[in-house]
Amino acid sequence: MSEKEIKKAAAEQEVSLEEIFQQRIDNDEKIEPKDWMPEKYRQMNIRQISQHAHSEIVGMLPEGNWITRAPSLLRKVTLLAKVQDEAGHGLYLYSAAETLGISRDEMYQQMLSGKAKYSSIFNYPTLTWADIGAIGWLVDGAAIVNQVSLTHTSFGPYARGMVRICKEESFHQRQGYQIMYILASGTPEQKEMAQDALNRWWWPSLMMFGPRDEDSTHTDQSMAWKIKIKTNDTLRQMFVDQVVPQADILGLSIPDPDLKYNEKTGHYDFGEIDWDEFWQVVKGHGMCNKDRLDAKNKAWDEGAWVREAAVAYGEKQKEREVKKAG
Repeated sequence: MSEKEIKKAAAEQEVSLEEIFQQRIDNDEKIEPKDWMPEKYRQMNIRQISQHAHSEIVGMLPEGNWITRAPSLLRKVTLLAKVQDEAGHGLYLYSAAETLGISRDEMYQQMLSGKAKYSSIFNYPTLTWADIGAIGWLVDGAAIVNQVSLTHTSFGPYARGMVRICKEESFHQRQGYQIMYILASGTPEQKEMAQDALNRWWWPSLMMFGPRDEDSTHTDQSMAWKIKIKTNDTLRQMFVDQVVPQADILGLSIPDPDLKYNEKTGHYDFGEIDWDEFWQVVKGHGMCNKDRLDAKNKAWDEGAWVREAAVAYGEKQKEREVKKAG
C-alpha cells in the first residue's frame, strides 16, 4: 500500500499509520519497497539484509582458500561452483536491500570499514580439507535452518530472494556432508581429520544463530514485524536436533559432554556456549577478523580499475547511442 492509500485507510478506520501497517503484518501481507513503512522497519531490514549479504561475500574467503588445494579436479570444480554461488547470493541480497533506499556502495563501505557486521563463523580458519566438509554440513546447514524461516519474512524482496538461496544452500549442505561421509568412512587418519573439524566447528556453528534471546536487542521488534519468524534460541535448538542424528550416521562424536536426548521435551539438551568467545569475535577480536577485512579491502582497492573501466565503457556506450539516435 502506498503512503496515500495507507493514510486513507488510517483515516477511515480512525487509527494511526503504524496500526494499519501492523494489521498488514498480522495478516501476513508482504511489504513491498514502495509501500509505506515505519522508518525503524526500513532500517532494521537494511541492517539484517546487508549483514546477510556481507556474510555471503566474506564467506567466500575461507572456502576460496582451498580451491587450488582440493584433493581432485572434481572437488576443485565443485568448490569453485559453490564459492560462485555465494557471490551470487550476496548480489541478490544487496539488490534487495537497495530497494529500501540505500546504495550498494554505502553498504559495502560499511562492511570494509568494520562498521557493519557479518556472520561471526567466517572469522575462523580452514586448516584442513575436512574443514570444507564441516562448513558445508554445519555452517550451511545452520544457514538453511535460519533461511528457510526467512522465506516467510514480511519484506517481499527479501522473502522471494531467500527461496532461490535456500535451494542452492541445500546443495552446499549435501556437498559438505558427502565430504564428511567419505572422510569418516576412510582411513583412521581421514576419520580423525573429520572428527577434528567437527570439534572445531561445532560451537562456532551454534553461535551463528546469535546471542541468547534474552540478550538480543532486536528480537522483540523483529518478531512483531515478522522480519524474523523464529527466535535465535528456537532456531539453534532446531539445528541441534537435526545435526545430532546426522553425526551418528557418520560415526562422529559431537564435542559436548552435556549433549543428551530429553524424552520429556523431545529435543536434545546441550551444553553452554562460550559467550565470551562469541562476543570477542563479534567485536572484531577473533582469529581471522583482521585477515578477512584486510583481504576484502585489498580486493576492493585492486579492483578499482575494473569498476572505473566498466563506468567508462558504459558512458561511451551511452554517447554512441545518443549519436546514433541523432
